[in-house]
Amino acid sequence: MKVRTRFAPSPTGFMHIGNLRTALYSYLFARHNGGEFILRIEDTDRERYVEGAVDLVYRTLETVKFKVDESPVHGGEYGPYVQSERKSIYSEYAHKLVELGGAYYCFCDKERLESLTDENGNRKYDKHCLKLSKEEIQAKLDAGVPYVIRQNIPESGMTSYTDLVYGQIDVDCADLEDNVLLKSDGMPTYNFANVIDDHLMNITHVTRGTEYLSSTPKYNLLYKSFGWEPPKYIHLPPIMKDAQRKLSKRYGDANFEDFIAKGYLPEAIVNYIALLGWSPKGEVEKMDIDTLIELFDVDGISKSGSIFDEVKMKWLNSLYIKELDSERFATLAKPWYDQSVVAGKYDYTKWNALLQSRIETFSDIPEKVKFMEEFGDYELSLYDHKKLKADASVGLVALKAAKEAIEGIADFSEEALSEALAQKAEEIGMKKGQMLWSVRVGLTGAAVTPGGAVEMGGLLGKERSLERLDYSIKLIESKL
Repeated sequence: MKVRTRFAPSPTGFMHIGNLRTALYSYLFARHNGGEFILRIEDTDRERYVEGAVDLVYRTLETVKFKVDESPVHGGEYGPYVQSERKSIYSEYAHKLVELGGAYYCFCDKERLESLTDENGNRKYDKHCLKLSKEEIQAKLDAGVPYVIRQNIPESGMTSYTDLVYGQIDVDCADLEDNVLLKSDGMPTYNFANVIDDHLMNITHVTRGTEYLSSTPKYNLLYKSFGWEPPKYIHLPPIMKDAQRKLSKRYGDANFEDFIAKGYLPEAIVNYIALLGWSPKGEVEKMDIDTLIELFDVDGISKSGSIFDEVKMKWLNSLYIKELDSERFATLAKPWYDQSVVAGKYDYTKWNALLQSRIETFSDIPEKVKFMEEFGDYELSLYDHKKLKADASVGLVALKAAKEAIEGIADFSEEALSEALAQKAEEIGMKKGQMLWSVRVGLTGAAVTPGGAVEMGGLLGKERSLERLDYSIKLIESKL
């Protein structure tokens, strides 16, 4: 049988990293096994539906370059692929399940249901309507009494299944409730719709979070009632915010489009989230999508949660940025220059060469180039460098000498500047490193710059370099 996996998001907001990881693992498993990847939109919860969320799902999958075989856009022989368009299908199977004894009509009103709360505030349905006779049920149906259809779960006994990650899972039927399968408005609950759809769409493997580990037996009882073969299950460990808390869509944690807006590359995000709960054989960490497909296997999925570490994702992103061809880097960097202080004032080409190996995300660019237009009072501690034995006093000597050296350059260029500073350092008996460190600080007033003293002087030009050195000399003298 051909492997068929599905990604079935609810259009209730942005694409959370946890959702994207589920899509990724489903995609990798399908492709690694020569199978098919299906997109289904589970929009039965109309109260939480967010306008534009479906388009966001399409846009995200396109951005990360997951090739979808069947979907509301691509079509396919098992459509429609939007649950709200499959209402009649669910109704048909819900009523069929009643006939099979796997479900029953429930006519209980809101007041009665609320009265079922125990001393701990827990609410569990008591199978009251399961005891109704056929005549009583028909009379209520004829009278138009509103109803839902509930699953008829055995009151005792164990139900078990084998998860491909967590092994055998055993659940006591007494701990399960007769959940609603079909609501009074005729719409299915998630618990029912996903079972019907997975069966009718020939889904062979279902990937989802561990929060479904204990409820999966309910789904399998539905399969059993229909006489269907359930799919294989791959439950994924949680992604943690820290040691105690899970990342939460509810609290706005880890939104995919937010990371794109921060200047992360889609391929770096995908690479990183692949490692949140899965480890390939060997020490490799940087993997493009083709490599991920080749290496992915269920044996590498962890049973324990993984802490989301943005520092590591930044590191991975920097590796991808370094490997971009110059044309793509320039294209991706331009919007960040355009929103910085250098917007429209310089040729960005020189900046590209300096920054490509020095940024972790594209959002670093505005801060890296800020010194070009923003220069003023700064802390003298910036001159401190233990290894070079440099401080503000050394800096003052270096800046005065550097100013004299630059004034003597007739044809100003980076090469000329480098030679002049090296020669001047030798003349005054100063280490070249002390000279260059001090001049970089004196030219920029910044702790981090996209290059050293020579590159910064080259960008500023002779006149602006002299003006800034003069300012920095007076600043040091006023504070020492």
